[in-house]
Amino acid sequence: MKTRIIIILITLSLLLVLFATVATVEAEEEYTLRFSTVSVPKDAHTEALSVFKDVLEKITDGKVKVEIYHSGSLYPQGTEVDVVKRGNLEMCFTDPWTMSEYINYLTMFTAGYFYENYQHMTQTLNGAIGEKVFNDVAQKTGVRPLVAFYLGSRELNLRGNKKINTPEDLKGVKLRMPNSPAWLFLGEALGANPAPIAFSELYMALNSGTVDGQDNPLPTIQSAKFYEVTDQIILTNHIIDSVWPSISEELWQKMGPELQRKIKIAAEEAREYCDDTNLKRESELVDFFKSKGLDVYSPDINAFKEHVQQAYLKNEKLTSSWDMELYTEVQAIGKH
Repeated sequence: MKTRIIIILITLSLLLVLFATVATVEAEEEYTLRFSTVSVPKDAHTEALSVFKDVLEKITDGKVKVEIYHSGSLYPQGTEVDVVKRGNLEMCFTDPWTMSEYINYLTMFTAGYFYENYQHMTQTLNGAIGEKVFNDVAQKTGVRPLVAFYLGSRELNLRGNKKINTPEDLKGVKLRMPNSPAWLFLGEALGANPAPIAFSELYMALNSGTVDGQDNPLPTIQSAKFYEVTDQIILTNHIIDSVWPSISEELWQKMGPELQRKIKIAAEEAREYCDDTNLKRESELVDFFKSKGLDVYSPDINAFKEHVQQAYLKNEKLTSSWDMELYTEVQAIGKH
């Protein structure tokens, strides 16, 4: 009996040592998060990645390190999500346009004039609805959005001096749009002829006249220097744009609750920096563009809104995938 007790005690001791060793190894495991983006250094959401990096490395005592690859230097536009899904990259930006290719109902988040303003967007995506949507995206794609950065309100930015007051004035205009069905449909809904061009090729496409214009938030128009090769900005405010810093879901689960909590803290601080920076820049940039010789003006917003919304409602193939209960919930937020 004594021998049996001794054997049991020794076995328990060995198990405790083994568990302690495993726990220590897990506690000491380090991670490197490579973040690939096509955005340029002076974009607020690129700058915000440095905030994310600094905060995360500090609060994890260097256990989690972040490497930032901007301007498409690691992976080109349109490839990052698949690379993260395959496990060859840890982090990238996603957005409703990209993820709607994997989850059909997200196309409603890409619809023109879906949000009333910045507050409507951030209250939706950085609140309970966003948490639900982001969890769904993670489960269905293997890529988890963390928060929604404010990218700005998208405006039309064209070559030439033809005044644009209604969608009819855009007929025949070759408008660059990102290469996804949701983006290209938006270009059509605005009244233009959409042309898919990669962001990294857009400056040269505008300069050469391959396209007549593009749409982006004012801070992006400035940071990418599109004002150097265009003549006017039309303040349509057709999209309240967001971009979602995202992480591999497999890695996210591996890192565990404590590191997840710290990553969320760093992402939130980065979001606050990005949003505040873009809101401030937007308030200052109209005068900047005018000083560079661009004509900056507002069109008939109601005409654009009605034309765009009707285009979506008439496209049953597109709207049939929408979650109308969720759509109604989001619209109710904008009315408060």
